[in-house]
Amino acid sequence: MRSVLIISLLSCFFATYNAKVFSKCDLARKLKAHGMDGFHGYSLANWVCMAQYESNFNTRAFNGKNANGSSDYGIFQLNNKWWCNDNKHSSANACNIMCSKFLDDNIDDDIACAKRVVRDPNGMSAWVAWQNHCRSKDLSKYLAGCKL
Repeated sequence: MRSVLIISLLSCFFATYNAKVFSKCDLARKLKAHGMDGFHGYSLANWVCMAQYESNFNTRAFNGKNANGSSDYGIFQLNNKWWCNDNKHSSANACNIMCSKFLDDNIDDDIACAKRVVRDPNGMSAWVAWQNHCRSKDLSKYLAGCKL
């Protein structure tokens, strides 16, 4: 009986620890439902491409190794220097949110913050991965077969 309880507890722990990794089509549908297709002039394919290269669609992606000492959080790799507060470094916290909120499976707040990011003059150029892999490219493969 004790072993069943221990196994049950461990499975609960691992179930909550595992990240949600979206498929490109599931992410595209979620982003479209949140009005991201055409938001500030960026197609849905741009958002999906950027998310692939920033996090590989992983909601719990974390990069704590930026050259300036900052860290990036979540599916869109939102930075703690500008967009969120991690209570470790000073931050502009332009999205008025704790960075840890970008590491859960609910990406509604990630999407709201990404919308805030692109309203700045740099637009999607705020994401280096978008600049390097998505800007001015044929992005049709990112929505291919998605039946949106």
